[in-house]
Amino acid sequence: MIIGVGIDVVPVQRFADSLIRTPGLRDRLFTDAEQHTPSGSLRTGESLAARFAAKEAVAKALGAPGDLHWHDAEVMVGEHGRPHLEVRGTVAGRAAQLGVTSWFLSMSHDGGIASAVVVAEGLAHGSDE
Repeated sequence: MIIGVGIDVVPVQRFADSLIRTPGLRDRLFTDAEQHTPSGSLRTGESLAARFAAKEAVAKALGAPGDLHWHDAEVMVGEHGRPHLEVRGTVAGRAAQLGVTSWFLSMSHDGGIASAVVVAEGLAHGSDE
């Protein structure tokens, strides 16, 4: 059963400008693993904007509670470059309250816009399914 769906879009250049203009924003929003490619170089503004869109989409899929911590939803890259979410802390707690047991994530960037869609799936509390 789908518990929640979230979608978000981010203008890449505006987001990249914010990272330059606001010292510490990159560290506040992203884990070290999210900030770097597997080879250790810094991710591009497009890549980070897509990850930010994913975190916003996670919050929307969970009903947009205001107490989620940015580092508690981490966008990881698995086999063949497929993104997936690792959740902990505040995000895992809210997901458990709602009955979320699995996540689906798709991200993209093109034409100066980064986007992400998140589907939270599980058994709604009180459901016999």
